[in-house]
Amino acid sequence: MRRELTQCELIERSINKKYRKSIWNNFITAVKQYELINSGDKIAVCISGGKDSMLMAKLIQMLSRYSEVPFEAVYLVMDPGYNKENRLQIEKNARLLEIPITIFESDIFSVTEKTDRYPCYLCAKMRRGHLYSKAKELGCNKIALGHHFSDVIETTVMAMFYGAQLQAMIPKLHSTNFEGMELIRPLYCVHENDIISWKNYNGLSFLQCACRFTENSANSPDGIGDSKRQEVKQLIKTLKKDNPNIEKNIFNSIHCVHLDTFPGYKTGGVRYSFLENYNDRKNEKE
Repeated sequence: MRRELTQCELIERSINKKYRKSIWNNFITAVKQYELINSGDKIAVCISGGKDSMLMAKLIQMLSRYSEVPFEAVYLVMDPGYNKENRLQIEKNARLLEIPITIFESDIFSVTEKTDRYPCYLCAKMRRGHLYSKAKELGCNKIALGHHFSDVIETTVMAMFYGAQLQAMIPKLHSTNFEGMELIRPLYCVHENDIISWKNYNGLSFLQCACRFTENSANSPDGIGDSKRQEVKQLIKTLKKDNPNIEKNIFNSIHCVHLDTFPGYKTGGVRYSFLENYNDRKNEKE
């Protein structure tokens, strides 16, 4: 008589079967293509309680079982000031997904709620600092964040529209404040729509950001409020109706930048102008 699968096993099966192509394969593509995980790594998998980080934790946990590259993972949850219900929701989902989480606390929400100027930027910066610090304390050399494909293209568009610059989000980067630490983004090639589909298919419920700012955006008449990211998300959704490849094109464009066509660019914190080598290129074809 066959043993009945647990809910966690059914969730893992859905990743291996129904979402193998859209989620698992894209996750593996990012890990391999961008060399995100190396032998001997100890990775702090940072879980906010949302759908993205929870899925990332499950994927890394599954990879650790099958990978020929030996690595260790610590599943780290920072409580920035969640209310009791949200804290319990995270703990409940971790038990359901059989992810052994380590929780530590901070006062980030109480700090960011006192400012109306770039609260999301301040929150993200403070979160990262706390996560790096705790991860290093635990002996980790990397932290993994749940930024996905859709975050990448939205960030690219936001930088151009509101930051007056062409700037993307890379799959990994070295920390400038925590020596020897690195940040990786294993969901880099996974689409948000597929994450939502996986969540709904398995009947799962995760946290939103759970802070005052995002609650105000959600409760605004248009569901956007002052959130530029939500505004860009809606724009891309509209453009996709006429051009189904719009997301793929934006993503591919940041992998194929033709610097010779730009009047200016910045690297290593230094600005350069095309005029600096303009005369040296006068024999080039148009």
